Amino acid sequence: MSIAAISTARGLGAIAVVRLSGDDAFDIAARHLVLPEPQGTRPATAFARFLVNGELLDEVVVTTYRAPHSYTGDDTVEIACHGSLYIQQALLQALLNSGARLAEPGEFTRQAFLNGKLDLSQTEAVADLIDSTNAAAHRLAISQLRGGYAKELEQLRQQLVDLTALLELELDFSEEDVEFADRRRLHSLASQIYTRIIALRESFHMGNALKRGIPVAIIGRPNAGKSSLLNALLRDNRAIVSDIPGTTRDTIEETFVIKGTPFRIIDTAGLRHSDDPIEYLGIQRTIETVVQADIILYVHDATQPFLQALDDLQELQDIRTFKDKHLFIVNNKIDLVPETLTTPYRTFPISAKEGTGLEDLTSALVKAAQTDLAQAPDVMLTNVRHYDALGHVEQALLHVAKGLADHLPSDLVAIDLRDALHHLGTITGQVTSDEVLGTIFSRFCVGK
Repeated sequence: MSIAAISTARGLGAIAVVRLSGDDAFDIAARHLVLPEPQGTRPATAFARFLVNGELLDEVVVTTYRAPHSYTGDDTVEIACHGSLYIQQALLQALLNSGARLAEPGEFTRQAFLNGKLDLSQTEAVADLIDSTNAAAHRLAISQLRGGYAKELEQLRQQLVDLTALLELELDFSEEDVEFADRRRLHSLASQIYTRIIALRESFHMGNALKRGIPVAIIGRPNAGKSSLLNALLRDNRAIVSDIPGTTRDTIEETFVIKGTPFRIIDTAGLRHSDDPIEYLGIQRTIETVVQADIILYVHDATQPFLQALDDLQELQDIRTFKDKHLFIVNNKIDLVPETLTTPYRTFPISAKEGTGLEDLTSALVKAAQTDLAQAPDVMLTNVRHYDALGHVEQALLHVAKGLADHLPSDLVAIDLRDALHHLGTITGQVTSDEVLGTIFSRFCVGK
């Protein structure tokens, strides 16, 4: 049975596209389409009239794809009609009345997976591509959709298959006490695969940052102007600004894009010693945010001695290291104290209230992000499900390495290798369950 759905966004627009795919898609569409009469040497045209019960509904543009040369791998018809809500629904209903079934969320992409047009990691990249809201996330999704990530996983899988085959070959000749592989060589191969798995999992931080936004923590003492800086960067009154110390007691998180680079900026509670249990919890969350952030903006009140900032930074350094993080000192309120501040750190004089100096600060944010991206691997992990699956692969390979080192029998080592293969297969789709597929494709909109 063929499936049909409106593939364009809901609502009124200039045009809408209705997609029909399945074994009888051409027959169903033909019941409603009338092609124009040929006119001499007029070239081929995609123009047609769509009829319902013999009456003209709309003049449409029809594109056909014959299996397997279509997105789904099945015969597919895409009908572009005028964007009237009435026309969209009437056209879709006519196709349903003629034998098609309404597609479920993600069912077209699910069919592409089942027909071998995409592996499971690529289908998830389709969802990421649709959801991408900035240039960095778009580039990452395109890379994964084109198979760079899938190719990396397939290479790892083939190496695991080769290891498993060598060990299981020994099992076939166990009575002859034949060893087909040098255990030291097997241990070295398992270690190489393990190292690559670790590198992929470590890339998740940067991949997730590109997808959700590079984390930027705004920290500093109460009333230094942290919330004012957040509002100035967002160009919106997102956070409450008050002269009362301790107004911000929890983290406030927002995403914004500068020159195609996404940032997830987090305003935090002011750093100070407080007996208020709620404010104390907010300060603890500030420390946690510092740990998770890639870029730290310490906001200093220009009207106060910088020794306070040095004390704060030293205390944070004692608790958590700033290693591998970009630390910028934001000297705020220069409209009140215009003197230049000299610090051991990179410093940006600004007035969040008046918007002075923000351009230099945002340029520095972009440059810091680009520096990190230049060091990022070509293949990056962005999906939590994949991250968890590779965690299971990592543990299985640890058991393999230990088993080989301890000279365990081949059948026991092979069990752990098969376990690693199983979890790797859940990413690409060699191993699937209806529950996993249902969860993945439920993220998609109807029509994709």
